[in-house]
Amino acid sequence: MLKVRAYGSSGPQVVVIHGGPGACGSMAPIARSLADSFRVLEPFQSSGSSTVAAHVADLHEVVTTCSSSTPALVGHSWGAMVSLAYAAAHPDSAGPIVLICSGTFDLAARDQFSINLSERKKDEGARQRFERALQIPDPNDRFRELGKQTLELYSYDLATTDQEIDESEPGCNESTWNDMVRLQNEGVYPSAFAAIKSPVFMLHGTADPHPGQMIRASLEPYIPQLEYREWDRCGHYPWLEKAARDEFFSVLRNWLRNRT
Repeated sequence: MLKVRAYGSSGPQVVVIHGGPGACGSMAPIARSLADSFRVLEPFQSSGSSTVAAHVADLHEVVTTCSSSTPALVGHSWGAMVSLAYAAAHPDSAGPIVLICSGTFDLAARDQFSINLSERKKDEGARQRFERALQIPDPNDRFRELGKQTLELYSYDLATTDQEIDESEPGCNESTWNDMVRLQNEGVYPSAFAAIKSPVFMLHGTADPHPGQMIRASLEPYIPQLEYREWDRCGHYPWLEKAARDEFFSVLRNWLRNRT
């Protein structure tokens, strides 16, 4: 069973799913922000799960412990992708879904992400720090250090650089992401998302190198119920951005209240 932190004592059930896929603990600020109106579970994705199917199975174990048979799912980045994969595999067990700065689901969006990131790495100091992180031999240590570097690289104007990643947890390695890419290349995703019955809300920042409008366009043919909201002066971590964080939390809470 995954390590799971719990927040709040009353209200509808919400499960928050972190990104990375090794950023264990990073959803704590969002979990705390919801705890006054919701009962929130924050699972830490297992380092022993190296496939998308394994992450879906892990998440299903958490969902089956919920008092609600269809808890809301709030996923960030990789966690947004896992949320959709879960809802496609278990459409009757997923409640409303919030995708916070989701990762990409097709080659065109991945290519645009690479272009956007390359532009930001033109700063020599940022490029060197990123390249040093890429040379770290241990995959979990590499993902952890890349997380530190990408926080600023992916952001606009941060109110804080405290990402609250739990360093005691090993997180997941890059084979998980490689499996997601394989599934996309084989055409499994995003087409499998046509099975999703839940309302889906995509929240994105225009300064996120992940191209929000392209990701939205890749999902809409399969998720026609998809709603979309984006903020200017906001990157990949809306809850940390000076210009967006207050409105982000307000929009997130209100949308969940109206659908749970």
